[in-house]
Amino acid sequence: MKGKTKITIDYARCGDGVGVDPRACAACLRACDPAVFLLHETIGAIEDNPYDPQKWRVTPLWIDLCTRCMKCVDVCPEKAVSVAW
Repeated sequence: MKGKTKITIDYARCGDGVGVDPRACAACLRACDPAVFLLHETIGAIEDNPYDPQKWRVTPLWIDLCTRCMKCVDVCPEKAVSVAW
């Protein structure tokens, strides 16, 4: 593979309490065989109840594991995932 892989998530469409709740979807997480993505609470989010967070996001954390299969892009119902290199 030539070039560095770049995976971008559009958080206006997925996560951060704005787009679809990634806990309910998680299509990209299930489709990614090498498990590139991490589902976590949005860092720095101010929650009404910090013990019941509602703002979550998917972060492409282990990008070097990406095989560029594009399954994450194909399965995302919000078209929030893009992969470039």
